[in-house]
Amino acid sequence: MFQLVEKAVLWMAVLRIFSGSLEIIVAMIILKVNNIEKALAINSTLALVGPLILITTTAIGLLGLVDRISFTKIIWVFIGVACIIYGVRSGN
Repeated sequence: MFQLVEKAVLWMAVLRIFSGSLEIIVAMIILKVNNIEKALAINSTLALVGPLILITTTAIGLLGLVDRISFTKIIWVFIGVACIIYGVRSGN
């Protein structure tokens, strides 16, 4: 009947719910300020949160898998996350 949720999965979901809620709240704040300069500043501040959530949820997931996968695979996942962040942040 009831299925237990792994702690790592639960915390990953909680972080994503928090992140999504924060995005919605910031969108409403941007609409409320109704000023392009302030909206851009608010949006830029929010842009810092996304990568932190990505790194944190990935780390939690990997910690949940640490006994099931090799250390080399964990390193490859972190390298992949770093490449994603670099690609998104890169201006060119």
